[in-house]
Amino acid sequence: MIELAEIEAARARIAGAVVRTPLVRLHVADAPAEIYLKLENLQPINSFKIRGATNAVMLAPADARARGLVTASAGNMAQGVAWTARELGVPATIAVPEHAPEAKVAAIERLGGRVMKITYDDWWNAIVASRVDGADGLFVHPVQDPGVMAGNGTIGLEILEDLPDPDAIVIPYGGGGLTTGIASAVKAIRPGTRIVTAEPDTAAALAAAVAAGHPADVDYRPSFVDGSGSRRVLDSMWPLVAPLVDDAVAVPVADVAAAVRTLAERVRVIAEGAGALAPAAALSGRAGTGKIVCVVSGGNINLDKLAEILAGADG
Repeated sequence: MIELAEIEAARARIAGAVVRTPLVRLHVADAPAEIYLKLENLQPINSFKIRGATNAVMLAPADARARGLVTASAGNMAQGVAWTARELGVPATIAVPEHAPEAKVAAIERLGGRVMKITYDDWWNAIVASRVDGADGLFVHPVQDPGVMAGNGTIGLEILEDLPDPDAIVIPYGGGGLTTGIASAVKAIRPGTRIVTAEPDTAAALAAAVAAGHPADVDYRPSFVDGSGSRRVLDSMWPLVAPLVDDAVAVPVADVAAAVRTLAERVRVIAEGAGALAPAAALSGRAGTGKIVCVVSGGNINLDKLAEILAGADG
């Protein structure tokens, strides 16, 4: 768990660099719950990742970040790091898996980042080892850096200020940094609120770990839900995540695509696959009843994929 004081300090540290995003109601007549959306897709990089990236980099010694920044990311942390590097006037090197969406790769390059496309296995190994071979600079871990998690936790503070009594908060689960940050803040202030994670059923590593009681390998299949899910929960993150999560749900990719359409039609929100995971879980009833807050983690989706889904494709 990240200490509440660290999350509050992060909030002060990143003020001015990030947007205090709105919490809006999703009105769907036959919804099984009272659903609210925390719109992190409205950040400058269209993703929550700017919070953790900014906090972690500003916590590092000036001489460490002066050499440049490095990360391994499917896209959104990459943009957070590239954005921060540009603000600091230092180079950024980003390792991305070879199936990373072109929308995210193009966004990294627009921000001045150097993209290294590597195999998924090499990319995953870079996350495990906290380094990218052939890249020099301060490595900003996309998940397990305490500064990243504290920055992510500022979302939890904002949610409870806008809605003090949520029954559950649904968070898309990728590596665990977003979940650990938000859940640490929420459990410290309102421990009765349930923390529910959502993953695509093609890569539901946390759901498998919760069922087994320990991290376990799953059959990972890439999908348009590229910012969430993995082949295995990071062993280093399991002790942090396990006590904080009340339920871990796997969501069919077709349901995520349907949620993308619902968000576009009902609230004119563009969500990427991971960003639509939490609403998909809530709309299907998997997140329970009552007041349910869904974290819309990002909106970086390829426009051709978005067009396919809006036209009725299942992802």
